[in-house]
Amino acid sequence: MALPLPPGLTPAETGFLCETELVTVIPRQRLESLELLGGPTQPLNPPFPTPLPLWLALLLKKQRRANIQPPAWLTLSSLRTILDFETDDRTAAVFSPPPALPQPTTIPDPDLPYLSPGTVELSTPFLKDTHTTSAQEGALPYHWLELASLLLASAADDFPDADAIRILIRDLREVRMSKLRKGFKVLEGGAGLKINGVGGLEVAEVRGFVGGVVDGLRRLGRAREEMRREREEEGGDTGGVADEDGSEDEMGL
Repeated sequence: MALPLPPGLTPAETGFLCETELVTVIPRQRLESLELLGGPTQPLNPPFPTPLPLWLALLLKKQRRANIQPPAWLTLSSLRTILDFETDDRTAAVFSPPPALPQPTTIPDPDLPYLSPGTVELSTPFLKDTHTTSAQEGALPYHWLELASLLLASAADDFPDADAIRILIRDLREVRMSKLRKGFKVLEGGAGLKINGVGGLEVAEVRGFVGGVVDGLRRLGRAREEMRREREEEGGDTGGVADEDGSEDEMGL
């Protein structure tokens, strides 16, 4: 019998979804357009940069048929700017802002056949591309942690300062996770936690912990409510007995 799966996406599933993100490659060889489930890719003509899904870019990189261009946010200057924002005392309670959202989409759209007609504003994780067209220096995309891990693991030679970038990514992850843990304290008082700018893998990693905390607080609240009701009932019964005893004493006198 299969065990029930936890709600939401696991970190492994989030990393798998990240592989559909677009990255920019510098082709070394010509390659005709490929028909994929998400639509045809652009043909590769060296040395012109071309956006491709991450999984295909990593495959071409492994075959030495293309190099991957480092995204604008995954550079030393950009990561230092983001880390300074995260560690600033004035922004201790917020996360670095994500890239600007694209213009509202008019439905029907051939790329989004599952949406009803109308004009909608899409945001992550429902954007077709959150990495190349909307990425900007000083802003982290939704799949920033997964993208950085995959790119640095398979295309480290395309980054001029790969070791320094790894250190900044590690520091950035620790700082942001510390912010998340501190923010969970407000849940005890029934307040909400604003997590605008939190990435997909960060949400997947803390989902189980947050769910456990909220579940535990709900049980504690239920236990307190039951104890309060029991005290009220006991207090009401005691008051009634005292009145009856008092009346009996008066009658006996």
